[in-house]
Amino acid sequence: MPHKQKQDDPHNNGMQPLKHILQDDPSLAMQSDDEMLDKYDQQPTALAPSLEHGEKYHIAGKRDVELYIRTYNTLLRSSGEISLKALVQAHYNIDSSLHPDARKAYPDMSAFIYSVLRLPDIINQCELVLLGQSEEVFLQRGFHVNKWEAVTASARRRKWFYNGKKTLAAYVASVSDTDDIVPVLVAFQIEWNKMYYLLNADPTTMQLLETRVDPSSPVFSEISKVLRQRLHIEADDWQRLQVIWGEKLWEKLHQIGAQRKSFNLRMLGGSHVGYVKATRQWWAPVRSLLDTLGLPDRPVYFVSSNTHSLINLLSGFSLRHEKALTDFARSGMDPYLAEECQKIQEGTVPGNWQNFLYFATREWAHTPEGKEATRSRLQESQDRGIWHLGARHGLEIDAQVFELSKLLPTEIDPRCRMSNMETLAKSDAVILNIDYPLGMAAYRMMREIMENLSQICGIYVLGKAATLNGSIGDVMVSNVVMDEHSQNTYWFDNTFRVSEVQPYLIYGSVLDNQKAVSAKGTYLQNRQYLDFYYHSNYTVVEMEGGPYLNAIYEDQYLTRYPAGENINLLSLPYDFGILHYASDTPYTRGKNLGAGSLSYFGMDSTYASSVAILRRIFANEIATIQRRLTHPLSESVAPVPDEGIAMAETRSKKTKTV
Repeated sequence: MPHKQKQDDPHNNGMQPLKHILQDDPSLAMQSDDEMLDKYDQQPTALAPSLEHGEKYHIAGKRDVELYIRTYNTLLRSSGEISLKALVQAHYNIDSSLHPDARKAYPDMSAFIYSVLRLPDIINQCELVLLGQSEEVFLQRGFHVNKWEAVTASARRRKWFYNGKKTLAAYVASVSDTDDIVPVLVAFQIEWNKMYYLLNADPTTMQLLETRVDPSSPVFSEISKVLRQRLHIEADDWQRLQVIWGEKLWEKLHQIGAQRKSFNLRMLGGSHVGYVKATRQWWAPVRSLLDTLGLPDRPVYFVSSNTHSLINLLSGFSLRHEKALTDFARSGMDPYLAEECQKIQEGTVPGNWQNFLYFATREWAHTPEGKEATRSRLQESQDRGIWHLGARHGLEIDAQVFELSKLLPTEIDPRCRMSNMETLAKSDAVILNIDYPLGMAAYRMMREIMENLSQICGIYVLGKAATLNGSIGDVMVSNVVMDEHSQNTYWFDNTFRVSEVQPYLIYGSVLDNQKAVSAKGTYLQNRQYLDFYYHSNYTVVEMEGGPYLNAIYEDQYLTRYPAGENINLLSLPYDFGILHYASDTPYTRGKNLGAGSLSYFGMDSTYASSVAILRRIFANEIATIQRRLTHPLSESVAPVPDEGIAMAETRSKKTKTV
């Protein structure tokens, strides 16, 4: 039985202030009623009321983050629209590690790009953003989002709808969505308005953006250089904007220079019951699929990861089209693919050939031959017991079901194969994989799944995180998680070890025995916040581990998860493992999720972790089947090890005692 005990509050105010180096920065002689500050105010400051009473400046910490959260949550209780101007100062005060130059007169392009990638492209034309928990909530308020245009953001899965008249609607699945959307919008507005003033500081700048020039001409390059210099944007950040906006770069900048940005925000309702309803609406189609397939009471291995790695590893689609993919890569239609293909085949760079095929498949799918092959992929997957269920309701989280007995061992990624794979044909188990949720949505989804599935054999969580001691591309294995939402600290036996991931990782390192913090939001962190946890040896900052553990707690105890306790989950009745790949190094200035794309390099850690999860599932299931066949009348025989991987507990332990 897991054990719990009360812990002291980890967020005390007795911590010595950290040394802060103030950096002077040349500023423009411009003023704004909210975003632009004078030189004194551009330096990190304490809360505005404290300064007004002559109190000394303090470095932003946990208290300032909580004040920011409380400010926008109380404002959003209003039945009307609120202006984001009211939140700009509170955003400044937290000194976010993701937005270090918020107060500076020049753009913080890392924060701006991060925000751009997490908002729909149409955001430039919007003035009002509506938040609601479900379609019913919008309809009840007179907003017929079912008739609006569905839009997406490239780096954040969320249902967005645009009415064509400067209004954007977003579904929120949990409080974590609010903690994500609001700071992103505020940061976007701050950086937009900085560029607005810079673009209008010289009348000729806007004239240059209106010039019609051939992008291939030297004149275009010279004008771009002038624009970049006037906006004080570094060359590499300018290139990232070109990648994101492409040929619309000048058009987007002209939109920025045409008017200041001032968003209004409105929350339509918002309640605990509303989140529960939204989660049940999401689960209903998944349950219906399981019932249709006759799988509702099967043993289930639950995986929270993404919707591309497991299906690539198990379907064999890319392996069956290896020749076509290789020919496409060598053709030179994509110079990067051609170069990388040659390097891998010649052995001049380390790399995994299967990972490269999966990467090339995405580009090949846009060619006529690739489109033809993709049309038959759905049926081929279903023939192999692989079912994909796209999100239909509020939660933008797809689900996949894999029937282990129908997988073809010869088509599974070679890294996942092991001895006795043919035994899986006798399996009655399935893998339920979902696109990893954001923050507290993980708690609600895990609870819903546990309430509806009776035989959970394993829970495996794969997600991205910030690392305070590693490098981008590393894989972190934590056995302690502190949840910011509940203030609980969970201790558990992570089923994964270095030896299970490292053989399949080429570029990074595997760091086990780590301690993780489940933060409330990416922007809701600052240097003192990170230092506080780092001094306590917390090295991983993520968003889903704590919420998942809160749900697991409720699967083991008779009560709802508590607050502020140390909880021992070392004796769970099912396999449990968490893996995080590093996509962010907040201690490296400017190296956040908006500073670049993991691209092909990032696939290394993602697929190494996915391979480790699948091998764990296969080994456990093979051992279970062998035990059942060898000792059909005994449930207490020890599991048979396979290739050095320790097996999970027997399925008889799935009947939990509380």
